[in-house]
Amino acid sequence: MNSDGSLINRVANSGLKVINLEHFYPKNEWALFDLKDFLYMELILKEKDFRNNLKEHNWSQYENKTLLVFCSNDSIIPMWAYMLIASYAGEVTDDIFEGTESEYLKLHYKKVLGQMDLDEYQDQRVVIKGCGDKNVPAFAYSEISRLLKPYTQSLMYGEPCSTVPIFKRPRNIKKG
Repeated sequence: MNSDGSLINRVANSGLKVINLEHFYPKNEWALFDLKDFLYMELILKEKDFRNNLKEHNWSQYENKTLLVFCSNDSIIPMWAYMLIASYAGEVTDDIFEGTESEYLKLHYKKVLGQMDLDEYQDQRVVIKGCGDKNVPAFAYSEISRLLKPYTQSLMYGEPCSTVPIFKRPRNIKKG
């Protein structure tokens, strides 16, 4: 409290920079496309049946979404099958990604975090915000730590009022 009885917001006055990885979460919706559902006995790709199943599939459900194409079992999928799916889905989707949701999120975070201007964190005390509503992958936390370590004075995880220290540079050592 100040001498006049007003509360002091120590967090706001701390000089901490806060990064919320949820702000980098993909904005677009995505849909999952599991190839096993289009295989004979969920194992074998029969070209004629596969082509017919794709032709009859309701592709409009993927409109304005990113389509994540993967196969959840150990079937051998020829490369042309992915190309055929792209030829149908490409007419309605925003994007097509070959891989699972976790692979998609890793690649997304690798890309967006790699585009950050890290100079603004030079010699700063940084908190990577924890706990949120979105399923931010562990990879994003590892990657932001790797990227920021050469720049920051200290790196913490959590909320500004309650942090877990991750890294602290001794005061007499500068980034070289």
